[in-house]
Amino acid sequence: MTRTLRLIGAPTDIGASTRGAGMGPDALRVAGLANTLAGLGFEVIDGGNLAGPGTPWEVPAEGLHHLPEVIAWNRLVYDAVDQALEAKQLPILLGGDHCIAVGSISAIARHVRQRRQKLRVLWLDAHTDVNTETTSPSGNMHGMPVSCLLGHGPAALTGWSGEPAALAHDAIRFLGIRSVDAEEKSAIRSLGLGVFDMRHIDEHGMRTTMTEALQDVDEDTHLHVSFDLDCLDPDYAPGVGTGVRGGPTWREMQLCMEMIADTGRLGSLDVVELNPALDVRNRTAEIAVELIESLFGKSTLAR
Repeated sequence: MTRTLRLIGAPTDIGASTRGAGMGPDALRVAGLANTLAGLGFEVIDGGNLAGPGTPWEVPAEGLHHLPEVIAWNRLVYDAVDQALEAKQLPILLGGDHCIAVGSISAIARHVRQRRQKLRVLWLDAHTDVNTETTSPSGNMHGMPVSCLLGHGPAALTGWSGEPAALAHDAIRFLGIRSVDAEEKSAIRSLGLGVFDMRHIDEHGMRTTMTEALQDVDEDTHLHVSFDLDCLDPDYAPGVGTGVRGGPTWREMQLCMEMIADTGRLGSLDVVELNPALDVRNRTAEIAVELIESLFGKSTLAR
């Protein structure tokens, strides 16, 4: 893992259903993210916040909310992540809502392909985000980034990596899933996606689940984590726009992060859907920083 990290703020709620996710990057900064990572021995460069269009809060057009603005934000994210990777820095994208993962993962996929590596994405989330404009009940684009990355979303948001799909269907693993729309279930089945839902975690435990999710990660793998804070149970992380009861506990997520760190293959990170307007004394941001600290190698004992 590179020892230089770049923080990239994307302060937008352009794809979300509620206001407030645009304050997420600064909430993570207030919670001490940069100093925490520096304390682990990393050089941390804070690139500040990207400046994109505001959210007009208009009604959906052809099944999509704010498509032009979503494209603009993702272009900014794509360029910033691409620049960090070219500089041999590990990009940490601070959201903002989850639609911005289209830009970050597209840039990462292009970078990984050029270096003939294997890409593995761990999607930590209560939701699978595989809706499209024809299946989404709301038209909110934070429920569609995976479809875009698989090449099935709106044409304007696909193909950014240089290939029709940024991700192959077997390149992504979902963890913590517990809220899936009816048509998403059909898409998951037809696409053959690897989903470790909460029943799987309940039945097998987080250790076995993570062993399965990481089983073919090797020295040639670039491991990207897309961490939606609503993956956590809202009892631990109330500051999210679409919380769903019954998620992983704080301790389960700590183990998840520690096992990812143990691979030594983490190459990039999204932290999204933090909504300080719905939080309690910045508790969700503080928990996020604790979990990110584990993701970057903090452990109780030397291992």
